[in-house]
Amino acid sequence: SEHQAAKVPISSQKLEIASGVTLLSCALDTASQTTLLGEIRKISSKAPLYTPTMPRTGKPWTVRMTNCGPLGWVSDRSGYRYQPDHPETGDPWPAIPQMLLDLWDEATGYPAPPECCLVNFYADKARMGLHRDEDEQALDAPVLSISLGDTATFRLGGLERKGKTQSFKLHSGDVLLIGGDNRLAYHGIDRVFPNTSTLLKDGGRINLTLRR
Repeated sequence: SEHQAAKVPISSQKLEIASGVTLLSCALDTASQTTLLGEIRKISSKAPLYTPTMPRTGKPWTVRMTNCGPLGWVSDRSGYRYQPDHPETGDPWPAIPQMLLDLWDEATGYPAPPECCLVNFYADKARMGLHRDEDEQALDAPVLSISLGDTATFRLGGLERKGKTQSFKLHSGDVLLIGGDNRLAYHGIDRVFPNTSTLLKDGGRINLTLRR
């Protein structure tokens, strides 16, 4: 295809964490990670990272975020939602890079492209409490998560908030697929381990979440 040169090779190191949850360990090699980081920098230059707040309370998150794609996911006092423009600049979100569209096609096999790529930046002490991705209409489509930068501890629960959980580490270049029976499983990031990657010059972790 015309985009063949941008296609990202997927590692064969696949680990089924739970039904519908698959870890593609080291799926992106160093060159692919560097290329993808360059794409994310282009996105953040057009749609700057901002600090979301919790619904109702307005408490700021420890994670900063931005989006690309036709829709972006936002959180503020009004609640969680998807919208076509940046909440601070009012500009439309940049397009999802072809590299990520190719990765989605290859990893998910889903017959339609993602409509949102959420970009989360975790500084050393940032974390993400247990939550589930339930604001999407196409719940038959999986969620594809890509890790860049410092290693983090990912916690995966079940379909009930207070259910049993398991934890494992996500390293730079790992790709995590969440779908099937556990598409609505609770999950979060407990901690980030500083200085475990040299990909980001000033440290930290970037997580990309592709959704439809």
